[in-house]
Amino acid sequence: MRASLIQLDVDDSESPDARRTRAAALVRAQRGADLVVLPELWALGGFSYDAWSAGAEPLDGPTTEAMSAAARDTGCWLHAGSIVERDPDGPMFNTSLLFSPSGELAHTYRKIHRFGFDSGEAIAMGAGTELVTASTDVGVLGLATCYDLRFPELFRALLDAGTELFVIPAAWPARRREHWTLLARARAVEEQAFVLACNTAGTHGGVEQAGHSLVVDPWGAVLAEAGPGEEVLTVELDPAVVARTRREFPVLRDRLMGIQAPTPGTDRP
Repeated sequence: MRASLIQLDVDDSESPDARRTRAAALVRAQRGADLVVLPELWALGGFSYDAWSAGAEPLDGPTTEAMSAAARDTGCWLHAGSIVERDPDGPMFNTSLLFSPSGELAHTYRKIHRFGFDSGEAIAMGAGTELVTASTDVGVLGLATCYDLRFPELFRALLDAGTELFVIPAAWPARRREHWTLLARARAVEEQAFVLACNTAGTHGGVEQAGHSLVVDPWGAVLAEAGPGEEVLTVELDPAVVARTRREFPVLRDRLMGIQAPTPGTDRP
C-alpha cells in the first residue's frame, strides 16, 4: 500500500479558490498512491478565524467538487483534510472529507475536540458527536483531527471499532511541534496501529505551522517525516503489520475493562 501525505503550505495571501486548484493538482500528481491525505482546514487556514464565516461551505460545496474530481482522476482513497462546514440548520463544523477512488464522498467526520479553550474554534464551531471509521481496501481507517490527538480515549474507542490506520489531518503550530511528534507516536504504540498525521506548513492567522507530517508504525517507529515546508511524504506500508504486531505482542488483550474511580473517602483504610 502506498500512502502520500501532502503537507500543503497555507498562508493568507493565497485565495481559497487558488489553493483548491493547487491542492487538486498535487493530489493528481500522486497517481499510483492508494491513499492520499491533505491537512486540516487548508482551504481557509486553521487559525484564520476571521475567514471562516464568509468561507464556510456545505458538504456539496467547492472543496468537495474539486476533491471528488481529483480522487476520481487519481483513482485513490482521498482524505481531503477538513473544511469549515456550514450546516444550514445549525452551527459551523470542522468536517473531514473522505472520498473513494470513484470520487464518491464516502465518509465525513465532524471534529469532536475543538481547540481554543474560550476562543477560536472552541466558540466558533459546533462539536461533533460521532466516531467515524471507514472500511476500505487499504484497511479500516479511524478518523480524527488535530487537537483530537491529545485525547487517548477517542483513539481507544476507534480501536474498539476496528481501526488499523489512524488518519489525522492537522493545523498544528510550530511552538508545540514536539507534542505533535510525541503524541502521534504514543497513539500508534497504544493502539498498535499505523498513524498517518498530515500537518500544514506556512503561516496563517499569524500562527506559524509546525509541518513535520509523519507516518508511524504500530511499534512507534517513525517511517517517514517531512520537514517544515511544503512537501509530499510518500511511504509504502504493509497493512498486515498491524495484525502481526497485535499477535506477536498481545498487550491489548491485557486491558482491564470497566475500571471505575474509587468512591470518595474509601481510598484509605
